[in-house]
Amino acid sequence: MTKTLVIAEKPSVAQDIVRALTPVAGKFEKHEDHFENDRYVVTSAVGHLVEIQAPEQFDVKRGKWSFAHLPVIPPYFDLKPVDKTKTRLNAVVKQAKRKDVTDLINACDAGREGELIFRLIEQYAGGAKPLGKPVKRLWLQSMTPQAIRDGFDALRSEQQMAGLASAARSRSEADWLVGINGTRAMTAFNSRDGGFFLTTVGRVQTPTLSLVVEREEKIRKFVSRDYWEIHATFGAQAGEYPAKWFDPKWKKSEDVEARADRVWSAAEAQAIANAVRGKQATVTEESKPTTQASPLLFDLTSLQREANGKFGFSAKTTLALAQSLYERHKALTYPRTDSRALPEDYLPVAKQTFEMLADSGMRHLAPHALTALNNHYIRPSKRIFDNSKVSDHFAIIPTTQAPSGLSEAEQKLYDLVVRRFMAVFFPSAEYTVTTRISIVAPHSFKTEGKVLVKPGWLAIYGKEAADEVEGGKDGDKGQNLVPVKPGEMVNTLAVDPKGLKTKPPARYSEATLLGAMESAGKQIDDDELREAMQEKGLGTPATRAAIIEGLLTEKYMLREGREIIPTAKAFQLMTLLRGLEVEELCRADLTGEWEFKLSQMEKGQLSREAFMAEIAAMTERMVKKAKEYDRDTIPGDYATLESPCPNCGGVVKENYRRYACVGRPADAGGSGEGCGFSFGKSPAGRTFETAEANALLATRKIGPLEGFRSKAGWPFTSEIVIKYDDEARNYKLEFDFGDDRKGEESGEIVEFEDASLGACPICGSEVHEHGSNYVCSRAVPTAAQPTPSCTFKSGKIILQQPVEREQMTKLLETGKTDLLDKFVSMRTRRAFKAHLAWDKEAGKVNFEFAPSKFPPRPGDATKKIATKSVGSGAMAQKISKSAATKKAPAAKTAAAKAPRKAAAGKAPSAALAAVIGAEPVARPEAVKKIWEYIKAHNLQDPKDKRTIVADDKLRAVFGKDSAGMFELAGLLGKHLGGEG
Repeated sequence: MTKTLVIAEKPSVAQDIVRALTPVAGKFEKHEDHFENDRYVVTSAVGHLVEIQAPEQFDVKRGKWSFAHLPVIPPYFDLKPVDKTKTRLNAVVKQAKRKDVTDLINACDAGREGELIFRLIEQYAGGAKPLGKPVKRLWLQSMTPQAIRDGFDALRSEQQMAGLASAARSRSEADWLVGINGTRAMTAFNSRDGGFFLTTVGRVQTPTLSLVVEREEKIRKFVSRDYWEIHATFGAQAGEYPAKWFDPKWKKSEDVEARADRVWSAAEAQAIANAVRGKQATVTEESKPTTQASPLLFDLTSLQREANGKFGFSAKTTLALAQSLYERHKALTYPRTDSRALPEDYLPVAKQTFEMLADSGMRHLAPHALTALNNHYIRPSKRIFDNSKVSDHFAIIPTTQAPSGLSEAEQKLYDLVVRRFMAVFFPSAEYTVTTRISIVAPHSFKTEGKVLVKPGWLAIYGKEAADEVEGGKDGDKGQNLVPVKPGEMVNTLAVDPKGLKTKPPARYSEATLLGAMESAGKQIDDDELREAMQEKGLGTPATRAAIIEGLLTEKYMLREGREIIPTAKAFQLMTLLRGLEVEELCRADLTGEWEFKLSQMEKGQLSREAFMAEIAAMTERMVKKAKEYDRDTIPGDYATLESPCPNCGGVVKENYRRYACVGRPADAGGSGEGCGFSFGKSPAGRTFETAEANALLATRKIGPLEGFRSKAGWPFTSEIVIKYDDEARNYKLEFDFGDDRKGEESGEIVEFEDASLGACPICGSEVHEHGSNYVCSRAVPTAAQPTPSCTFKSGKIILQQPVEREQMTKLLETGKTDLLDKFVSMRTRRAFKAHLAWDKEAGKVNFEFAPSKFPPRPGDATKKIATKSVGSGAMAQKISKSAATKKAPAAKTAAAKAPRKAAAGKAPSAALAAVIGAEPVARPEAVKKIWEYIKAHNLQDPKDKRTIVADDKLRAVFGKDSAGMFELAGLLGKHLGGEG
């Protein structure tokens, strides 16, 4: 009997498909990597299993970073397995090659990336010749069992998917061509003077970065100007009302800061105030009704923007939450969408969704759903149901399945989507807008009142949204106005010129950057207009979060609170690209045009060949510009450092590659020539910020700094010092790896200036910061104890993972840190997650990994990765082989594998049980639970994080209104059956 192979994108989707098909296709038998019954074999990828690469004869392995081997534009691409998922790829390919499997169904995510994942697996499985098995496409917008069954009843043909497949391959190949050639060319250019300065660029990431850099340049160049507003209070018979002076004859000009209500001199503002003070005014008034419709339904980008603005979620976090609500909980429809409308035949499903919400027991949502059903709000509307605005996917809305067991973050996002879904069906909010002009000849004052008459959709959001929408930010807007009778003269009770300053444009947050990417840099606030621009955006809704995260990872940008700030490395890259006139990599609107062309390709309106020829031509030009640039420096807007040259006291200025002394100016008695002192802006591939360069000159030392790379590409952390070189008779820059043992050997007394982080797990003394480590106060020479007697030391940066003070405090108190996710293996260079934990037996800090979701395979070696305490805070990995590969005495092996004995649990007191539950618990676990409670309820004092401000429950435990973090263990001991 022949069978059909179904390939999903993720294991969880494969399981959903099996559950949905079982009632109609029969029971499935579960195997290690697939499910099977009489009709179907169901397996899955785990994201991308295959990636493209240039064929070996067209790529050069040695010297690939030099211009000699650029550009690399192969006539076709080979495939290579993704290293970490080779086993899964082999399992999928094995099923695809089975003789009894005659047909394939692509059940990967509905979209460009899902199409690419499947196509590359199919191509790889075929090898030199095509696999040759017919393919159908399962196109799922929802993950409910019925939606999956409906999808199998309406499979799409190979021909229907041809355009999307072409666009998917073209996007992948274009990104490879621009990314590989651009990165190699810019790295080769920046490494001409020696060393290795990795300079990554990308078809989408670099124009995105240019948006952030251009905004920061405007902020830095902004010169604030003083201006004045004249605020007045008028008195009518019915009461008082505020107003603001304005010029009714004002028209827009080239001055972007000019406004109708601004004057530019204090004298003019005071003259206006003096002219009207104490006088009577005539009043004209116009009132008119106005309505405000709810915002459109969410697509992914608008959801990410809203969640960032309301909750501070990053775009990456929002996508992960939405994906979990779609895949795991089946509570939302497909999230990676750029559509904000629903199909025209979706009205019955919308009604069913409202019925589910009305009966769901979600008390904050159900009443609004019931109102919509009782008042027949769910009806056809072109604003909501429009096939012309639905392409691969429709808007993100709740499914007909009520969720349960949501995390707090998932619940927040689910509520956000549900409220938007309900709001779009509700009537518009109705206002009365009143504009009142009070005239004290010849001066006019304006007052605006906006009164909510019928809340309509705002009822779903409550008072908070009503206040927000009513526009009450200014003192003369959004209020109920006291009435003025026709013909009544009002008195000018008070008038006050208010001095203000113009402000620079705001830095991007993730919300505003996503909006700028969506419109390819064109700032559009109107939802409808932005929707029309979406096809010309930077990236796609599904990729924008990853682009932002990639720029943060490469240290081109930093997050500070909700602001995104470009680094010196970003400015240097933009200076280079502008100087080389490689505008294709800088212009957001041009890359937006490419995205538009990919969209045309999906619809069959543009050929793949024409698009790729354009990309190849752009790539050749980009490499040629970098290769042939022959001037000494790149023109740019460079800084002058505040700190003087350490050698001659002259002025130090920045150029493209270096900070160099240009000597003292002639008017200060200098020759105007430099003394030869200079240092590179990017030693070992890490670019100095201007403030860092200033600090380095001022103190001759800075760090430890992370982000350096060796010539072999290995990351490292170091301090930087400026030392005098007798041979060169000048100062030069050097790395100083901050070996803290120098102090121990020389006997130099250490004085700690920071507060203690907690008790040393070896001797109980205080632990402090010292150089690049956290050390026990008895591990270094101090005035109290000149001879060290303890060995506790742990790095502040371990395998590229910064260990913050808060985490070391937690380790000292509870035995381990939170799960940290930025470790990078020295062997594989892959990122991994782990806790840092105190290993009493080893007498050092070790890794502790979260339990695997998958059972170990038979014969797997047991691995243990341990820290090595060294001065620079680096960490060595030690992998102890299992008994199967290394002979050892049986007793010793057993002892090594024996788990550490857990501390016996004690029953908590009633007061403590009210906080952590009544289960018996050991003190370290109790401390951990208390900390979770403190964090969840935000009980740390904002001015001193080490102080816990007790709520009613904790007050019963502490016996007082507050407690220090170091008191917790002692306080809890009294509540654990006398333990402690």
